[in-house]
Amino acid sequence: MSTAIAQRSATQSSGVPALAMDEKELIDVLRNSLYPGAADQSIKLVIGYCRASGLDPMQKPVHIVPMWDRNTSAMRDVVMPGIGLYRVQAARSGDYAGVSEPEFGPDVTAKVGGVEITYPSWCKVIVKRLMSNGSVAEFAATERWLENYAVKGGKEKSVAPNAMWMRRPYAQLAKCAEAQALRKAFPEISAQPTAEEMEGREFEPITVITEPARSIPGPYPEAKMTDNLPAYTNLVKSGAKTPDDIIKTIKSKYTMTAEQEKRITDLAAKPAAGKPAPDEWGDAYDKKAAAKTQNERQPGEEG
Repeated sequence: MSTAIAQRSATQSSGVPALAMDEKELIDVLRNSLYPGAADQSIKLVIGYCRASGLDPMQKPVHIVPMWDRNTSAMRDVVMPGIGLYRVQAARSGDYAGVSEPEFGPDVTAKVGGVEITYPSWCKVIVKRLMSNGSVAEFAATERWLENYAVKGGKEKSVAPNAMWMRRPYAQLAKCAEAQALRKAFPEISAQPTAEEMEGREFEPITVITEPARSIPGPYPEAKMTDNLPAYTNLVKSGAKTPDDIIKTIKSKYTMTAEQEKRITDLAAKPAAGKPAPDEWGDAYDKKAAAKTQNERQPGEEG
């Protein structure tokens, strides 16, 4: 361990007595008090989380949540903050102005995963925060029971509520709603869901998507431009393509100079070789019509 790391570790541990303990001793204490039956590696994650955040592990600010990992087809322990940690962080901010009593929606009695249970359809909680201008703002969150309850899981992959959500369907949903309201009111706390919200859900590792390298198009050859210009002219004059259409097609494969783009854009303003410009067509038609009318007149008739 470097001197800097050792000094930092000592500084952090000095404010938290538990972190100053021997790690093996601390693991034994945590396993026999707050995390019964947890593996050593999982408790080490808790200690590391608390040391990095300056938290006291003896206050159980985080939970060890078993989650199903589809990649390994096995359960894995994930360390997550509890609702208690969010409450502490909000209170320490000095701007926490209280929280409302949970408001519950109508009761629903139904079979969920083959088990009959009565649960509230939704729960609403409002967290209040003192703003810099002296006003108190309210941040409300409404959560649905069916969208939050933790499943029993196991080998049967049961979607029935687990023991905690069966026993405390109202209190567990209220915690989820409060956690969401706290994140809205104090976004600086964290964006991570709490253990109460994630228990019974599947672990979803972050997937990094990389796009294949794209080749940079080369310049549009001037010789090709010259050879294709008559065809481009016909396309524009016939109305089959606009100059913008042609430029877009070329740019899908090449880069173009401003002069090349202008040559194609100017095609819309130039008549095709051997044909009158659009504004001359009307004059030509009028002259032809006048001559025909004159020829059709009877001798002696005046125009």
